Amino acid sequence: MKTKTQLCALYPGSFDPVTRGHLDVIWRAGKLFERLYIGVIANPTKTPLFGVEERVELIRKELGGNKQVEVVSFEDLTVQAAARVGAAWIVRGVRSAADTAYELPMAHSNRFCGEKEIETLLLPASPQVSFISSTLVRQIAAGKGSLSPFVTEAVEEALRRKFA
Repeated sequence: MKTKTQLCALYPGSFDPVTRGHLDVIWRAGKLFERLYIGVIANPTKTPLFGVEERVELIRKELGGNKQVEVVSFEDLTVQAAARVGAAWIVRGVRSAADTAYELPMAHSNRFCGEKEIETLLLPASPQVSFISSTLVRQIAAGKGSLSPFVTEAVEEALRRKFA
């Protein structure tokens, strides 16, 4: 018998900015879990383009009031954030073998480093968005290139304001 915790997952990331690839993972993971938390990481060792609250708000706008998905921010370990929201799963999108090679040791570590054992679901990116990364999007935005294949209109507007 499944408990409510087993039907809850955390999808953590920097989301700087949220891309069509991130949204693909969100919508697909949302079909697998009763409750999905999007965890925006506030990493004090990095200087993001968008502040944590800006990133949270951009994602909330993209969700369009979807009650099944909630956006939260955190600064501590992913497993600690997952425990706070009651998630038994961590969702990670992977675009390539390189992403998988990076994510696999993290998944093993996350499984055992928290107070409770937690599983990680590596969700392969859909082919049409498998090449998109936030780093690539920021570079294109800085160069004033076309962003519509990579991000939604709202995110593109936010990026244009940042690079104006």
